[in-house]
Amino acid sequence: MPETGPAKLLLIVDNSMFIIERLLIILKEVKAVEKIVTASNYDEAVNILGQMKTDIVLLDIELPGKDGIGLLKYIVKYFPAVKIIVLSNLASDYYQKLCTNSGASFFIDKSKDFDRIPQVISLILE
Repeated sequence: MPETGPAKLLLIVDNSMFIIERLLIILKEVKAVEKIVTASNYDEAVNILGQMKTDIVLLDIELPGKDGIGLLKYIVKYFPAVKIIVLSNLASDYYQKLCTNSGASFFIDKSKDFDRIPQVISLILE
């Protein structure tokens, strides 16, 4: 059987349990992702990033306390190899440009493109 490369760890950062549960269901089809961990705020995410070699982050902009934009910039600065997909209902051109200019690989509108997430992750991990 051919090797598919090292298994990947994905971190979901979102404070909505409903969104996390939906993501866990749809991400089952992404074979390259072996482990998924979750964080509901900035501090939990920073803690996980410091302890586990994370390959990809699904990041919401709206988080309690410190926002996702600040976390995006932190990840880009301290973990530049991590690929970041911003996943938000704040899908205006302003936020899309802000996130991509700050280092996000992709920006996904939660209300319209949620089902594209597995495809985008597979594309990033190719």
